[in-house]
Amino acid sequence: MKKLLLGMLGVVLALGAQAKLNIVVTTPDLASIAKEVGGDKVEITTLARPTEDPHFVDAKPSFIVKLNKADALIEGGAELEIGWLPSLLSGARNPKLASGQPGRILCNEGIQMLEVPSQMTRAEGDIHPLGNPHFAIDPGNARIIAAHLTDAFAKLDPSSAEVFRANGKKFTDALDAKLVEWQARLAPFKGAKVVSYHKSWPYFAGRFGLEMDLFLEPKPGIPPSPAHLAEIIAKMNEQHARVIIVDPYLNRKTAETVARSTEAKVVDVAQMPGGVKGTDGYIALVDYLVNSIATAFAEKK
Repeated sequence: MKKLLLGMLGVVLALGAQAKLNIVVTTPDLASIAKEVGGDKVEITTLARPTEDPHFVDAKPSFIVKLNKADALIEGGAELEIGWLPSLLSGARNPKLASGQPGRILCNEGIQMLEVPSQMTRAEGDIHPLGNPHFAIDPGNARIIAAHLTDAFAKLDPSSAEVFRANGKKFTDALDAKLVEWQARLAPFKGAKVVSYHKSWPYFAGRFGLEMDLFLEPKPGIPPSPAHLAEIIAKMNEQHARVIIVDPYLNRKTAETVARSTEAKVVDVAQMPGGVKGTDGYIALVDYLVNSIATAFAEKK
């Protein structure tokens, strides 16, 4: 009898494990929000590492296996992953992840995209025809993404729809409360200039009233030249720009060189949870960003 009960328990546990949605997510920011919404009803696999440039992810053969077995794929939808995701999907041959299927979840749906180019030319560097794809770092957009994932998960697993809705509400309620706090923290610095390495922060800047129009890259994806850096240094000194932000996969030494000539402070930032220490979740990440940038402004007054 004992063996029979243990066997039945094993079957129940196995069925419970099988009942979870198997979700593959391209980047850690979207994965963090998906975990909040999905809870224990989903199994999340993230492809990109938090310290990795999401434009240039190492497309490992193991990713093809993960995609082949997935119930759904969550991606940005604005071609951030265009350089590595299509080949993986082609190799995976998973009809659930075909364009237009419920298992193909695009997170840019409902997002007001910024910097949509009026014309495409390589002279402008690495540009995206659907607009700047770094939209998830804006907490307002994270709210839209959470609502979209709630609906998508509910379609994939209708029996767990109420769980997804409750999880989504819990996350967005926490996000709304923190947003009030974050806006108050950065309010004294509204209109202040922040220099970034890559043009990946317009959504964050817009949300918190910061001005980001100086970049260490002359154009997106093009390495900075000495002449360009000299121009940036001159503009920073003229405009009293004293904060530089640098993502983990970019050249911090370049930022430090500019900082020495401008008395600026270099702030380590990331758009992916886990990209800097102590930012394992989406809210923890934005909390770190807001407080680190506000502290840098206060020190450089």
